[in-house]
Amino acid sequence: SIMKEELLKGLSEEQIKKIKECKNTEEVLAIAKEEGIELTDEQLEAVTGGCGTHTEPCPNCGNKKYCIHENVPGTDYCWAVCDDCHTSWKVYL
Repeated sequence: SIMKEELLKGLSEEQIKKIKECKNTEEVLAIAKEEGIELTDEQLEAVTGGCGTHTEPCPNCGNKKYCIHENVPGTDYCWAVCDDCHTSWKVYL
């Protein structure tokens, strides 16, 4: 995907191999942190599918700041994770 290609710019072969083996956004972010890779806002947005302020509030605390992660292949939903209480819930496409 374009998202991964953008992330791979300037990385070592070993880092590229690790990121290509990731199955989801959380794994990519964990490797970036582990490797000390600083992601730009654009790269972060590409990985997470949209962090910021949304119109629908968190079902747990009502916060409107959360990240929507890319949808799970073969499903019609994405996962949202609240910035404040870290509740996760399904967001249907």
